[in-house]
Amino acid sequence: MGIVNIEEELHDQLRRATKVSCRSINAQAAYWIKIGMLSELNPTLSFNEIIERELHAAGVSAPPLVLSAA
Repeated sequence: MGIVNIEEELHDQLRRATKVSCRSINAQAAYWIKIGMLSELNPTLSFNEIIERELHAAGVSAPPLVLSAA
């Protein structure tokens, strides 16, 4: 593990994002780095496609969507 120097504004954005995502600052930074790397390696995939692929690879499946008639 190493230390990464980032701009103060990016650190502030990380800190704010942790409140929404319920992650630590380090975990949020690691998540953004991983998603960024996957996006660069798979430029034709959308964010949602990348997340779906990663969840599937981890053995996570979403329950079926049930639409109620109104």
